[in-house]
Amino acid sequence: MGMVGGGRGAFIGAVHRIAAAIDGQIELVCGAFSSDPQRSRESGADFFLPADRCYGTFQEMIAAEKARPASERMDFISIVTPNHMHFPPAKMALENGFHVLSDKPATFNLAEAKALAAIVKKSGLLYGLTHNYTGYPLVKEARHLVASGRFGTIRKVVVEYPQGWLATRLEASGQKQAAWRTDPKRSGAAGCIGDIGTHAENLAEYITGLEIKELAADLTAFVKGRKLDDDGNVLLRFKGGAKGVLHASQISVGEENNLNIRVYGEKGGLEWHQREPNTLVLKWPDQPMQVYRTANGYLSPAALAAGRTPPAHPEGYLEAFANVYKNFAATIRARQEKRKPTAIENDYPKITDGIRGMAFIEAVVASSKKNAAWTKLAV
Repeated sequence: MGMVGGGRGAFIGAVHRIAAAIDGQIELVCGAFSSDPQRSRESGADFFLPADRCYGTFQEMIAAEKARPASERMDFISIVTPNHMHFPPAKMALENGFHVLSDKPATFNLAEAKALAAIVKKSGLLYGLTHNYTGYPLVKEARHLVASGRFGTIRKVVVEYPQGWLATRLEASGQKQAAWRTDPKRSGAAGCIGDIGTHAENLAEYITGLEIKELAADLTAFVKGRKLDDDGNVLLRFKGGAKGVLHASQISVGEENNLNIRVYGEKGGLEWHQREPNTLVLKWPDQPMQVYRTANGYLSPAALAAGRTPPAHPEGYLEAFANVYKNFAATIRARQEKRKPTAIENDYPKITDGIRGMAFIEAVVASSKKNAAWTKLAV
């Protein structure tokens, strides 16, 4: 793979590189790691890449890699930049024959996401999105159990993602990660909701198999001087009649990445917490709670395929992230081998998820501006 962004001083780039390397299926061969050409080349040297594959810009990288023999060029690009720089390299890569795996949200706005979907379709190439929480084994098990009808018709979904790291105006200190996430020119129409609210939205839709139809949202920028929301509370209506509650916050003091979800059906329910990702709790009206654990033989094939260690050996964030890369790479390999990928290989977020995420952001912002008026997702 080639990487766009993720050089010196970046946070998520290192996570992507570790995740991509875990299964030994993907090699980082080149990159344009910064908007500063010199910094990009220095970053490439940090990763022990040859100088001629450390590029000053993503345009230079895509053009140079395309000119290489097919056996030597990169197979896909990984985009790990701030939101406003997701669309341009994705567009150029697809138009020049390269698959794309991008950090979320897919683009800067919904119009770009829909334009990108058209480019993906025209190119016939693969596009993936790193909604990495879908990679956890027991998230896949939860999805399997809901789809199997174990809980009956789903009635209620409660999903939350509280953090506390932006409880003060950290962006004013020059902290790079805070600075771009709170800047509407780089982050887009939303702050907290775009950054972590989309993870909660995607997790709810992935596990339940239901699509959010409309929502009523209340966004707040609690920190004085902040231009984008740092807290959001959203009521959800799903297609099929289920109702939900979603809240995302970056001013919940003392909270880390406390993503969790509860799903209730007519026959039973489930509960999963990212802080204890190897445990899934099943709840029933007429019997004790059940506890499912990662890597045990009673799990579904998808959940077992997502695990790497024996039971009780902790697996977490990096391994879940790696499952997105592993499945994306396996689907590329299936194409190279001229075969249809298996359902497990093909299980990674796609451009349709990206469009839904952007539609969710824009609906939340629009609803909040209208005093939490019910607003449909424009997908």
